[in-house]
Formats: sequence, C-alpha cells, structure tokens
Amino acid sequence: MARYLTWIDSLNRAAGRLAGWFLLAMVLIQVLVVLLRYVFNIGFLWMQESVLYLHVGLALFAAGFALLNNVHVRVDIFYQTAAPRMKALIDLAGTLVFLLPLCVLIFWKSLPFVAASWSVLEGSAQPSGLPAVFLLKTSILCFAFLLGLQGLAFAIRAFDALVTGVGRQ
Repeated sequence: MARYLTWIDSLNRAAGRLAGWFLLAMVLIQVLVVLLRYVFNIGFLWMQESVLYLHVGLALFAAGFALLNNVHVRVDIFYQTAAPRMKALIDLAGTLVFLLPLCVLIFWKSLPFVAASWSVLEGSAQPSGLPAVFLLKTSILCFAFLLGLQGLAFAIRAFDALVTGVGRQ
C-alpha cells in the first residue's frame, strides 16, 4: 500500500512542478504580449490564448499538489484546534463524502464533453487561435483524476491515522 501512496504523491508532485512551469511561462508570455501590444502595436491571438491555456493548466494540475501539501482551502471551524484523531476523522469523512464523489462526478460528466472535442480535434473559434481546445478540455479529466487519486491517498492516510492513533499535528 505504501508503494501506491508514494506513486500517487510522486505523480502529483510532478503535476505540481509542471504547474509551476506553466506559471513561469504564463508570466513571461503575458509580459511579451503586453510589450508587443503597447510598445510595438503588434498582437498575436495565439499568444493571448496560450496564456489562458497555461492558466487553466496551472489551476487544474496544481489541485492534487495542493491537497498533497495540505495547502488546500479548508473551512476551518474545528479543525485547527482538534486532536489528531479528530482531524483524521474529519479528513476521512470530508474526503469520502465530498471530495471523491465530486471528482467522480466531474470525470463522469465531462467525459462525453471531452470525447466530443477529441472527435473533431476541436480548435479555437478564431482563425489565428490555437488549434488545441481538445487538449484544454482534456485537462478537466486530468484534474479530476489527479485530485481523486490524491484524495484517495489522503483518505487512506486518514484511515491509517484513525486505526493507529497517529495523525497530523
């Protein structure tokens, strides 16, 4: 089991590193777009669309990484002051009741949407835009898969903490 948890963590660490590169590329391209537009009066739609693609990739590929590092958004009413066992129970219940069903629902509902996009290799509605909308839509499936896997690892660790009595501090 530990080997699978390590594999899931490694996968989401890699996705998080990829998201970091997306952030760097997004900033550099956006600066270039602004310079070209306002200094040289030149505009490239494909560059502007690439910033959108990178932004989507950043948000969707970093979600599992955020959960892995426990930096996700949490409604913290009781959690911060709770005992380790209660934290593990909250983590397990929240993951099983909310996170995993949501990931399954997102994956299941977006699968036909993504498949339809792939069937026509959907591209930008603009003639000079990026011809890869199907890849952009595929990132929804990647998001649900990566976050769901990390949620599963999170739930297993929470269950283990409940059973062994050792939890996060």
